[in-house]
Amino acid sequence: MSFPLPPGQLTGARALVTGSSRGIGAKTAQYLADAGASVVINYRNKAQRAEKLVTDIEAAGGSALALGADLTNPMDVARMVTQITESWGGLDLLILNASGGMEADMGQDYAMKLNRDAQVGLLTSVLPLMEAGSRVVFVTSHQAHFIREADTMAEYLPVALSKRAGEDALRGMIDLMSAKGIDFVVVSGDMIEGTVTATLLNRANPGVIEQRKEQVGKLYNVDEFAAEVAMATVDDVPIDHTRLVGDVSTFIAS
Repeated sequence: MSFPLPPGQLTGARALVTGSSRGIGAKTAQYLADAGASVVINYRNKAQRAEKLVTDIEAAGGSALALGADLTNPMDVARMVTQITESWGGLDLLILNASGGMEADMGQDYAMKLNRDAQVGLLTSVLPLMEAGSRVVFVTSHQAHFIREADTMAEYLPVALSKRAGEDALRGMIDLMSAKGIDFVVVSGDMIEGTVTATLLNRANPGVIEQRKEQVGKLYNVDEFAAEVAMATVDDVPIDHTRLVGDVSTFIAS
């Protein structure tokens, strides 16, 4: 596929991509860095992968920082925000990519803590660093975005409900963002081949990925979906725009 953003389009921009040591977050961070942005690679426990991504970005002439922070831990978040402030003095792009809830050992309420509470907490913490013209991008799934219109798999339901709750809570902050001249955009995608979530769903429900692919004809892969997220940082769209990636007919029809 062709590169989603022209080199230099984001020169001078400072971006934080949560959950970006691997998968969609990592590829999004690479796209933003290749377009000229300085990027924070945020991770919870994949320090080695995050540092390697920083090395790769710097080797290509870009700028990046690897900052570990469990987003459900306010002290971790405060420390990360302090490091960003000291290093860059502000933030222009916040990509809320980190997600979870299917992990077996994180506690019953982990999905809501991460997908709703942590998203609101992080945005609240970084808003003082953001000025007019900045943008917040929330990454979600059709299974979560349309959870009120269409059923989803039982294995994914806690994630879907909590991510929709997170989206709603962030939309509840639009007036606050708008007052500062900050845009808010949602990027929603169908199942993405090659992600941890897709792997876990297929493990719990063997064949579900192939079934979905047969149903809609195409599923985006990590690189393709990350390109859509990267492009959402520069789209000229209304403050509350939702970028729908992939087939939505089955959700709307329901």
